[in-house]
Amino acid sequence: MIRLLAIGLLCLIGENAFSHGMSVEDQSRILNAGSFEYMRLGATHMLSGYDHLLFLFGVIFFITNFRDLLKFITAFTIGHSITLVLATLFSITANYYLIDAVIALTVCYKAFDNLDGFKKHFQMSPPNLTWMVFIFGLVHGFGLSTRLQQLPLGEHDLVLKILSFNVGVEVGQLIALSLMLVVLLGWRKTASYQRFSKAANVALMLAGGLLLLMQLHGYQHAEYPDNFPLNQEDHQHAHEEMKKESSPLSRYPKKLTINQDYFPEAASEKHDERQGKEPKDNSHGGKQAHSH
Repeated sequence: MIRLLAIGLLCLIGENAFSHGMSVEDQSRILNAGSFEYMRLGATHMLSGYDHLLFLFGVIFFITNFRDLLKFITAFTIGHSITLVLATLFSITANYYLIDAVIALTVCYKAFDNLDGFKKHFQMSPPNLTWMVFIFGLVHGFGLSTRLQQLPLGEHDLVLKILSFNVGVEVGQLIALSLMLVVLLGWRKTASYQRFSKAANVALMLAGGLLLLMQLHGYQHAEYPDNFPLNQEDHQHAHEEMKKESSPLSRYPKKLTINQDYFPEAASEKHDERQGKEPKDNSHGGKQAHSH
């Protein structure tokens, strides 16, 4: 079951692992855009933000009452709103691969916490979850800011654009949380919830670990391209070509060796040659004879 859940999460991530950013289409569409367009962009960016969504899924996984849900989501919202607004307003940025790598670690942390890892492995109580969610919200907001700053924001109505994007992020977060809660509330009523809740969080940790490796891989290519035989664009093309291969053995250089037992006449002649006998004379329709 753990393997199936892990495969499901990785398939969800795999196609979008490096696309969680601001595309050229986003950059061109946002030119001279109004507040509504920034809200739409913020919502779609949050809904496609697999790392943010996985963290939120881990946060609400065991929550059973509305008060706790409101407390943690408010802490996360305040945290990511602070860094999203301030970092964008003052042009504070960092390598987004590294920021997303830290966000991947927050996913691993929450899964580890859900598995009661602090008590099992460190014989200690976990840190206060509300404060940890707030701190992780700061990190997630900084990640959102680094992506937003990839757009040509300009100076005109900059604050309004940032706030509109942040409102869109909150709308996307609310939609995602609503869907997650529906799934979790339905699952909790089944017998499989207690049986597979541990497996789900193990899969969540594996997904976070995979995201971490992928972001570090992207960082290496972006910062140290000379250390690789291909530049980043060629490397992507190479991966695409490998996916197009119809068979992993299509270019295998080894020649096929035919078993002589399937051709008794040829095997008999090979035996005669080893014994020093003359090869059999073969002719076809009166034409020149030849030997096998």
